[in-house]
Amino acid sequence: MIAAQIKTFAAKLPKQVTLVAVSKTKPNADLLIAYEAGQRDFGENKVQELCQKAESLPNDIRWHMIGHLQRNKVKYIAAFVHLIHGVDSERLLNEINKQGAKNNRVIDVLIQIHIAEEATKFGFSYDEAAKLFEGNNDLKHVNIVGLMAMATFTNDESQIKREFSTLSAFFDQWKEKRSLNVLSMGMSNDYNIAIAEGSTMIRVGSLIFGSRN
Repeated sequence: MIAAQIKTFAAKLPKQVTLVAVSKTKPNADLLIAYEAGQRDFGENKVQELCQKAESLPNDIRWHMIGHLQRNKVKYIAAFVHLIHGVDSERLLNEINKQGAKNNRVIDVLIQIHIAEEATKFGFSYDEAAKLFEGNNDLKHVNIVGLMAMATFTNDESQIKREFSTLSAFFDQWKEKRSLNVLSMGMSNDYNIAIAEGSTMIRVGSLIFGSRN
């Protein structure tokens, strides 16, 4: 099932859309099946699990940190992480910059925007993100490559579409000024809406690996 799903996504996704296979809680054997089917981008939301998998799986995998990241955990992934999705504060941005300097690399990140109605979700407001982009962020070891967000968990597709559409318009407003090229929005339940609204990266777990353990 895993290999078939990876091949199905590869065949149907537009060329400009990257599929991140959300592999959290899944065993290495499942990831290897996806890897052998051609998948290279994998998303994890726990630092410890990400480090363990990165140590034992093929080294050409591009690891995405997709969960809420605590500042004191950045040091564990700074040497190898491909993209950090959920940068939700300037303090976290500064810590990533500090750890990037220690590892002599520039770390790609996405600024997380809070677009959902749930208060439990993290992220910058649009005003806070605009202020960040307008500033002189002299962070030599961080590269802000785009935005990410999670829509409200609802069956109301018009609300999800509205949230994604607003984010996409904000992305368009800043992409040339700040050289942004990644708009990460859309998961298993809403990725089709996200792609229609301009997403260039989707995070899909259960449709590939089955329900979470």
